Amino acid sequence: MQTVSKYDTLYPLSTNTNLNKATTAGIVIALGIIYGDIGTSPLYVFNEICNGKMISELLILGGLSCIIWTLTLQTTVKYVVLTLKADNKGEGGIFSLFALVRRHGKWTVFPAMIGGAALLADGMITPPISVSSAIEGLRLIPTFNDVTGLTIIYIVLAILTALFFFQQFGTANLGKLFGPIMLIWFGMLAVLGVYHIGDDWGIFKALNPYWAIKLLTVYPKGFWLLGAVFLCTTGAEALYSDLGHCGRGNIRVSWVFVKTSLILNYVGQGAWLLNHKGMVWDASKSNPFFSLMPEWFTLIGIVIATVAAIIASQALISGSFTLISEAIKLNLWPKMKIQFPTVERGQLFIPGINVLLFLGCVVVVLIFKESSQMGAAYGLAITVTMIMTSCLFSYYMFIKRVPLVWIVTYLIVFLTIESSFLFANLQKFKHGGYVTLIMGGFLFFTMLTWFKARKIKNRYVEFVRLEDYISIIQELSSDTSIPKYATHLVYLTSANNPKEIEHKVIYSILYRKPKRADIYWFVHVDVLDDPYTTEYSVQTIIPNQLVRVEFRLGFRVEHRIQMMFRKVVEEMVKNKEVNVVSRYESLSKNDVMGDFRFIVMEKFLSRDNSLPLWQRLMMRGYFILKRFSLSEERGFGLDPSDVTLEKYPIYVSAIPDVHLKRLEEQS
Repeated sequence: MQTVSKYDTLYPLSTNTNLNKATTAGIVIALGIIYGDIGTSPLYVFNEICNGKMISELLILGGLSCIIWTLTLQTTVKYVVLTLKADNKGEGGIFSLFALVRRHGKWTVFPAMIGGAALLADGMITPPISVSSAIEGLRLIPTFNDVTGLTIIYIVLAILTALFFFQQFGTANLGKLFGPIMLIWFGMLAVLGVYHIGDDWGIFKALNPYWAIKLLTVYPKGFWLLGAVFLCTTGAEALYSDLGHCGRGNIRVSWVFVKTSLILNYVGQGAWLLNHKGMVWDASKSNPFFSLMPEWFTLIGIVIATVAAIIASQALISGSFTLISEAIKLNLWPKMKIQFPTVERGQLFIPGINVLLFLGCVVVVLIFKESSQMGAAYGLAITVTMIMTSCLFSYYMFIKRVPLVWIVTYLIVFLTIESSFLFANLQKFKHGGYVTLIMGGFLFFTMLTWFKARKIKNRYVEFVRLEDYISIIQELSSDTSIPKYATHLVYLTSANNPKEIEHKVIYSILYRKPKRADIYWFVHVDVLDDPYTTEYSVQTIIPNQLVRVEFRLGFRVEHRIQMMFRKVVEEMVKNKEVNVVSRYESLSKNDVMGDFRFIVMEKFLSRDNSLPLWQRLMMRGYFILKRFSLSEERGFGLDPSDVTLEKYPIYVSAIPDVHLKRLEEQS
């Protein structure tokens, strides 16, 4: 058995610190990053509640009471108070939560995939509804009375096209303005609301949850209004997702200001609406939000609302990039090209996802055309995400040994609330909710196919004991009758056990075409549940002949393996653990470093397999996705000029043996 050498040790590549204290700058930054979606909800919530209905005291007071208590229970209690406690080294979001609990239950991958897919799907409707709601305010200005619906569609598509086009350049400089702009936005919400509270002081009766209960139980089809009420809290998941960018303290303090501004604006809209009792509301022609504005301020307000909607969309798009990046590292999504347009932490750009989101937004605009129609479909998928988060968080509490009575209470309260929202939102299915569910279903099956197929494939990977081949590899390295393939030969291995290696690696070295090298390196990447860990360990199996390097990387760390490997080699040379100078006599005396060659093995499904139908579909889907995903060498950050690609068949399940009968030769 091979013993561990004195060089077997663990080196940290970097450290991660988290800021959880509230600061003025942090609060302003939080306003610009995480509150765009929930902050622009006053543009369409009351408009959707009242659409097609006669304005009455019960409708307005009950609707407002539902909004206030939804923001209190769902957003404040569930997310701001409770869920933010489940931070993964300062990071949040459904995949960060999944990373915290996945070691304790294999089933947790399914709510994580469902929640992540639903969050992305509903994200395709957030930019259209926010921008459309703002632009449609132009109809309230006499000068623009003749603006047609087609013109508004063109304006919305133009704004969305510009928004997605500029994603590739990042928001390092422009992003500094997001916080101050959203501060102006929330200030405007509060002022407009306060300005109209005096329209009907009876509006404060809505603080009593009695009106919410009465609306849901007495008002004709009142329960189904929850589908519209739910729109006020659709951005709550973003509070948790952006925990790592803003910090728990900044989120909690800034939420006090944001919630106050939102409720004041909703109260103002409600008071204004109470002055129009008996009026049948047409959401396509009016909007109570813009009706709060003095005529001279309307155009200014529309501009501010449009900018706020763009910022909300920007934050959601950036969050989608982060979500997919995490999914890739957790092996829940095909590898995709990831760019870093700025040096700021967390700033990344995924071209494929950018195109996918853009096309989704365009489809939503062209199908629904108006924000009132989008509202009829909005929110169905995000309720699924919230339910999945509740399931994972309750399991997190179980792992943390929280008393069972509190876990049960949490589940009863929030699953009841969220199930009610989901049931009410199901009415939206026929009104366009099917669009987001189709999108979410496509995203979920992409994740499921990638995850399941990898499990099937890895189940049949054959590992062998490395010690059984050490002597022959040593002899091969010293055999001068075989042309040297490279000075340093580097294999990426999936073997978690350092004493094992894939059989295909041994086959590549010894049998496919003997590959003679001075030093053989086996590199293994272990993706951890921590977000930003960057560590490595070195095991010198045979000094200056056989070395294993293991990288321990967080699920948010980019896999720049070649750059990291170079740093490891430099550190080892500095410590005199390895000699990387070429062993050719002419080069050795001049201290010329030997060449490094990476061997990447690309797998394909052999025809000689007999699989059950569902496994066959999963494997076919996997290889279709792999065709469009990033190649292995690019996914690991390797320079193609230093890579040799070898293809190996995957024998997942052997086909039944074929018995051949030999015929006697006829004389």
